[in-house]
Amino acid sequence: MKEERVFIQAGEVKIEGLVDNAPGEKAVIVTHPHPLYGGDMSNNVVETVVQAYRQKGYTTFRFNFRGVGQSEGNYDEGIGEQEDVLAGLSYLDGLGKSSIDLAGYSFGAWVNALGLKGFDHAKRMIMVSPPVNFIDFSFLGYNARIQLVIAGSEDDIGPPGMIKGMLQAWNPEVHFNIIQGADHFYGGKTDEIKKIIRNFLDGKE
Repeated sequence: MKEERVFIQAGEVKIEGLVDNAPGEKAVIVTHPHPLYGGDMSNNVVETVVQAYRQKGYTTFRFNFRGVGQSEGNYDEGIGEQEDVLAGLSYLDGLGKSSIDLAGYSFGAWVNALGLKGFDHAKRMIMVSPPVNFIDFSFLGYNARIQLVIAGSEDDIGPPGMIKGMLQAWNPEVHFNIIQGADHFYGGKTDEIKKIIRNFLDGKE
C-alpha cells in the first residue's frame, strides 16, 4: 500500500488523512473508533478494513476525526465528525470516485449512521461493531445502503444479539456476520474481518 498523507478542509478545520489512490471509480472511506478512548486512523481494525478494500482495487481514504492526531479542532460528539466524513466524500468525489463505500468501526460506524441521510455520495455502508450498547442508535431507520454488519460473539459494546434485533429496522436484507470468540477489539481476529469484507466485495456473501 502506498498511502499518501493529505490534509482536507472540513468546515473550519483541517483534517489529516491517508489516501491510496487506485485507478477506477471505486473508493472507500474508513472511519475510526472513539476519539476519547484512544481511537484513531491507525487502529488495527481500521487498517484491516483498508487492506481488504485495497486488495479489491478500491481507492482507500482513512482520516483522523477532528481533535485527533494532526487533525485540527476538538471532539464534537458526532456532530462535527459528520462534517469530517462529508469532507472526505467531497474529496473522493473530486478525485473522480463515483462509487464510494462508507466503512466504520465502532464510533466511526455510529458517525456514518448519524449522517447517512445527508451522505448522498455514499453508495453503501458497512459497519464493524456498531456500539449499540454504548451509544443510542434508535435514530437509525431503514436504509438499503446498510449492507454489511460485522460483530464479535464476545462483544459487550456491540453485542450481536442486540444488533440482530435492530437489523430488521435498518435493513432486513443486510449481511450479518458474527466472528466467534472476538470481542470489541478483535485481537487475533482481524484476518476474519478481512475475509468477510473481501467476500462481500466479491459478491459472495
